[in-house]
Amino acid sequence: MSQRHALIIEDDCLVALELEYLLKEQGFATVDIADNPRSALDCALTHPPQLITSDYCIVDGTGPDAVAAIEAKLGPMPVVFVSSHPDVLGQARHGHLVVEKPFLPSHIARACLTLTRMVA
Repeated sequence: MSQRHALIIEDDCLVALELEYLLKEQGFATVDIADNPRSALDCALTHPPQLITSDYCIVDGTGPDAVAAIEAKLGPMPVVFVSSHPDVLGQARHGHLVVEKPFLPSHIARACLTLTRMVA
């Protein structure tokens, strides 16, 4: 099995580091962190992720816009939106889940497991 890679789109350093730790606990070997849409797209094109976590509000844009740009280039992929604004995300589309901040480690683990089963 190839090593799994994740992309975290988050502009809060502490949240990004916590998500990195939690994703590594879920078996992701490598993680990139981006705090704006352009950086997120660059990271994804350089090292395509098997999973994206994204906040809603990020520097110079929104997480959904960053994810849409990535998916326009790489196709649909599993996404966990981790946001204190779940109401503005609306209904997540197939392959996307929403976890509300503040979150527990089990919320991230459950979302990763659910998405892994969806794409398997």
